Amino acid sequence: MLHEELTEKIIESFYLVYNKLGYGFLESVYENALLIELKRQGLNVVNQVPIEVQYRNQKVGTFFADVLVEEKVILELKSSRKLLQEHEFQLINYLRATNIEVGLLFNFGKKPEFKRKIFSNKS
Repeated sequence: MLHEELTEKIIESFYLVYNKLGYGFLESVYENALLIELKRQGLNVVNQVPIEVQYRNQKVGTFFADVLVEEKVILELKSSRKLLQEHEFQLINYLRATNIEVGLLFNFGKKPEFKRKIFSNKS
């Protein structure tokens, strides 16, 4: 599995944060806590990373990935009742707009959930 060792550390950090904080906070609280935990693991992390969307070589928009880990994995964080298909499409579009191929979608809902997504930009 692509970046398996790295994604295992990230998933472990997600559960550590969830188990400490539980359910009910805003996404920004979980994002800040997850940044602390990932840095504690010695990982290079950046949050709110701007990513440009191009159409026919022209910028048509910018969005912000919640967290980028080691310049290899995009994290999208949610704090909702459950993960929806729209959340998965959002993460896939983030991967599509970059050269990053692995994304993790985390939900700090009543029940912790995560999904791993892969998108190859190679034609």
